[in-house]
Amino acid sequence: MNTMIIKSLGGAGTVTGSKHLLKTSELTILIDCGLFQGIKSLREQNWEALNIDLAEIDLVILTHAHLDHCGYIPLLVKNGFKGKIYMTAPTRELTKLILLDSAKLQEEDAEKANYHHYTKHNPAKPLYTINDAEKSFKQFFTVKENTSIQLSNHIQCRFKPCGHIIGACSVEIVCFDKAIIFSGDIGRSHSAILAPPDFFTKADFLVMESTYGDRLHDNTNLYDSLEHWINLTVKNHGNVIIPSFAVGRAQEIIYILSQLKEQNRIPRNLPIIMDSPMAASATDIMVKYAEYTTVDEEKWLEIIEHININREYANTAEIIHDKQSKIIIAGSGMLTGGRVLEYLKHDVGNSRNTVLIVGFQAEGTRGRALLNESHELKIHGIYYPVKANIVELTGLSAHADQSELIEWIKKYKNPPRQIMLVHGEPSALEALRVKIQTDLKIPVKVLIKDMEVVC
Repeated sequence: MNTMIIKSLGGAGTVTGSKHLLKTSELTILIDCGLFQGIKSLREQNWEALNIDLAEIDLVILTHAHLDHCGYIPLLVKNGFKGKIYMTAPTRELTKLILLDSAKLQEEDAEKANYHHYTKHNPAKPLYTINDAEKSFKQFFTVKENTSIQLSNHIQCRFKPCGHIIGACSVEIVCFDKAIIFSGDIGRSHSAILAPPDFFTKADFLVMESTYGDRLHDNTNLYDSLEHWINLTVKNHGNVIIPSFAVGRAQEIIYILSQLKEQNRIPRNLPIIMDSPMAASATDIMVKYAEYTTVDEEKWLEIIEHININREYANTAEIIHDKQSKIIIAGSGMLTGGRVLEYLKHDVGNSRNTVLIVGFQAEGTRGRALLNESHELKIHGIYYPVKANIVELTGLSAHADQSELIEWIKKYKNPPRQIMLVHGEPSALEALRVKIQTDLKIPVKVLIKDMEVVC
């Protein structure tokens, strides 16, 4: 029989932990292999066994390098997966960087839990170690975009760039002449540093993300908004803090800020500090793979030359206590950890300062709390009053909004027979489901975790 079954092991009913299984008579393929992030009930799922025998999985296809799509790979390999993991060349470099950082944090968290005795486990152990991460790299296998790869006698796959971050792709799997598309995370149609998402023209089934399925991004000119808030904050002798994802977002921000300086729209002597060793390394990878962006290598090197990149935590305190106005770009993007918290401790309680929220903020994160106008923020056990300007700029989002998702579907000359929605919170999933069925007349199913759909 040529029946196919699609089953989501994560990234269904939530925006995190993406793992989508395609079971066929020839191969069982896992598309993405991400960690759950956000609220505790989600994070705890990382410790639960997957609802499948790992020996059944023949190979993994990775759409891009963000932790919620790649962060479970070391655990998959540690637990016995021995197959190839297919990805683009930039994704390979970024995934190595992200997994090593994730493993380091896992080890540090376990060490702190044991030292301070705030764990019910004796001893607390990391989800995986740096050694586990490094072992998984041996199974990485790079592929070229727009090139068909034969996976088995009757199954081929093809990667097509989808914006979002460098190396990110949607994936087409043709199985016994049926085409199944996994969208991955679809980027914006207008990015400062990436080409618009490419698209396939034919699909029988489409498994599609819905992160912003219930909203439209603000059409306010991004450069105008940044100019306004930066200059207002500098006039008030304050600091601008930009919590940022290290991969993709940080690089787009430094590019846009460099443009604003070149255009004399913000002070040319205003210090721009990127305080993130991971963002620094990701920027090096961006330069190495500049051909995957719309900015050439020479321009990237010029931009980097004019910002202060801090890799050492020991320097963070000195930067914090420098009284001159400055722009700080630091992780993590959802304020779940990282050096940005040190800056917030000092600056979030002062109305002269501005915090620019420039990316999706998942349920249960400090970033979501700020967007929900929380009057205080708990950081490392202490509550800090929120008096700084909290400003959301959706123009910097790396995810397509509802209208861009709809337009992406419209590009199919032969519309999918069925669309399956994943990677969204319940309200976004439902809104996009209704919108697609109403406007495009295509049947839509919202996938829930461990539900099987026969194709």
